[in-house]
Amino acid sequence: MNITERESLELSVIMPCLNEENTVGLCVDEAQEYMRKYQIQGEVIVVDNGSVDKSAGIAAEHGARVIAEAGKGYGRAIRTGIAASRGRVLIIADCDTTYDFLYMEALYKPLDEGICDMVIGNRYSGGIGQGAMPLSHRLGVRFLSWCGRMRFHTDIYDFHCGLRGLTRRAAEQLTFHRDGMEFATEMIAEGAKNNLRLIQVPVTLRRCERERKSKLRTITDGFRHIMYIIKKN
Repeated sequence: MNITERESLELSVIMPCLNEENTVGLCVDEAQEYMRKYQIQGEVIVVDNGSVDKSAGIAAEHGARVIAEAGKGYGRAIRTGIAASRGRVLIIADCDTTYDFLYMEALYKPLDEGICDMVIGNRYSGGIGQGAMPLSHRLGVRFLSWCGRMRFHTDIYDFHCGLRGLTRRAAEQLTFHRDGMEFATEMIAEGAKNNLRLIQVPVTLRRCERERKSKLRTITDGFRHIMYIIKKN
């Protein structure tokens, strides 16, 4: 893909997806509604990470560009989506309806206007709905985010928010390697290491009202995050 193709759109919304047939269509619709409302030329990319349900077909029916990624992992799916995207601005979001895609304006605007290179959502300042996050995850995210702030010398408060964005130029400047959930930490660490302009904005976390199985493995994923923080050069 040449430079012209890579920046042929204003916005690419990248959604990693694994068995989200009950929610992915709603999320694609919300993202497209946002772009219509603000008259943004963009695309929705759903990276199907080996779903065994109807996620890929539903996403395509709702107008998303679906890309298959056989290699497992949240980070692997996002890296694939970034590589395939064509927008000047890239916004990454979960497709489980826990985020309101109209909140993308708070992320898109500072990136589009050149105010920052990377923006991370902060669920603690924006609000966490009742039942949206178990207490163990609230405490775990606070602890791991504190470790990340100390280790990487940044003020980002919520390292694990699933709604975040960066510019095309920032994405091309950074080198990502992680395949798992610890990609969320790697993205911020790489941004801080490369002296990018990082900001955070309040976002609200909603409870998913549709039947779904959580992809988070509290102990395993937490351990991978902490080991990344310890070992990162």
